Amino acid sequence: METPTLAISSGKSGLSPRLRNLLRITVQTQASDLHLVPDQYPLMRNSGQLLPVNGEDRLSADELRAITADLVQHGNRKHLESAGDLDGAITCDGVRYRFNVYRRTNELCVAFRRLDDRFRSLAELGMPESLYSLCDLPDGLIVVAGPTGAGKSTTLAALLDRINRTYNAHIITIEDPVEYVHAPAKSLVNQRQVGIDCGTFYDALVASLRQDPDVILVGEIREISTIRTAITAAETGHLVFTTVHAGDCVGVIERLVSVFPAGEQDGVRRQLALVLRAVVAQQLLLADGLQAKMGPHGRRRRVALSEVLLVNPAVANLIATARSAQVYSAMEVGGMHGMQTFEQDLARLLVDGMISEPTAFNFTKNPTVLRERIQRFKSNPALLRRSNPGPISKS
Repeated sequence: METPTLAISSGKSGLSPRLRNLLRITVQTQASDLHLVPDQYPLMRNSGQLLPVNGEDRLSADELRAITADLVQHGNRKHLESAGDLDGAITCDGVRYRFNVYRRTNELCVAFRRLDDRFRSLAELGMPESLYSLCDLPDGLIVVAGPTGAGKSTTLAALLDRINRTYNAHIITIEDPVEYVHAPAKSLVNQRQVGIDCGTFYDALVASLRQDPDVILVGEIREISTIRTAITAAETGHLVFTTVHAGDCVGVIERLVSVFPAGEQDGVRRQLALVLRAVVAQQLLLADGLQAKMGPHGRRRRVALSEVLLVNPAVANLIATARSAQVYSAMEVGGMHGMQTFEQDLARLLVDGMISEPTAFNFTKNPTVLRERIQRFKSNPALLRRSNPGPISKS
């Protein structure tokens, strides 16, 4: 059963002055996360580091109970007591936050994630602008992968915002919770929150097929029923965006297939070969190169690292015939079409001075390939521009 979620506004919820102040500091310092735990100092994550908030006293258990009381509606308290956690989202001073209230040794803790207060372009995010071409597709499945906190939702928000501002379309999002609020522009946008507007991702996805959508965003696909329905939606003329927790593009394909029983996997591979349009894998690395700019308070910023797989007929054949190991080679030679591997992007970031050599080699799984890419970019700087092509868009 999906965890119920709660979306509330700071104007109606009566957030405590202490919480309001902590959230403001989160914005001022450009921290990504805020952690509140009983009898400990508030902690913020900035550029990947978790540090105490300067000048703030410890939070007592009573203070934290008062803060969580502001976040939890009476109707959902029973679920928090039985399941031990509760997801939600709030808006405070015009900034939106995702939160999770959770129980630890019979005490309540809260983790907040600050969301961008505006839609950023792919260039601002450090992602290839060629990804905008995905917004022009009439149908198919597009998957964004990466670990928690890698910016998957932010990348998807940028793509949906592009569709919203460009096309007369009906966009339905199914999220837990709703993170980025899309005000209708050229498109009709309906955003549904699991646990409040619908029961589960699967229920909402099935219902969405009867709501005349052009574009469907499924916050995350995990269960076999949701994956199956997402594939069906893509097969029946819808453009479906979703996220998966996987390390790289090839891992996404194997993750989607492995969920199914062995007897179904060959059929699922053939279906994926027909409907999968692109896989984007992303990570955030510490920007510790000589050309990297420092963030606020002298802290290092983080930079996006991405891998892009575009499914052309050759790649589709590799997927259908279970030759996933050869997909990596297809990405290597597909640079002119907008594809790239992590090693190619690592080499670009290193040669551009955004990351250091230790950071690049600590991340890569293929140090020999990375060395080759670095030498290639150094000997021919023009390849740096071609490895990250500009937008291919009708708009």
